[in-house]
Amino acid sequence: MKQKPSMAFIATSWVGLLAGVVGYLIGLWNATMQLNEKGYYFTILMYALFAAVSVQKCVRDRLENIPVTDMYYGISWVSMLIAIVLLIIGLWNATLLPSEKGFYAFAFLLSIFGAIAVQKNTRDSQAAKDQLSQS
Repeated sequence: MKQKPSMAFIATSWVGLLAGVVGYLIGLWNATMQLNEKGYYFTILMYALFAAVSVQKCVRDRLENIPVTDMYYGISWVSMLIAIVLLIIGLWNATLLPSEKGFYAFAFLLSIFGAIAVQKNTRDSQAAKDQLSQS
């Protein structure tokens, strides 16, 4: 029997996602870097969020014996790794204080975790609802 996630876990996941994304974006908004740098960091965040949800879906599909091509599975993982590496390279070469670099890194990681948790909760909730409607 599939069980719906608790409201506490759903709320915590959304708080994590929103805190990470909003914190990261506020940091970018207030940053004194050039607009092209801000665009770079924004694009990396959006790319990473998409890649994280895609990885979570692929992994979950495979666990539930839903067909996922090896190509898409691999692209999802490679995309996630590329996004992380691009953030590391960008922060390594940025003329930011170490505390600012740490802020962006942790906001980025919190955003990825939140995206994965929200996707998992959405899928678990739908599976529980489908199971109830079939009963």
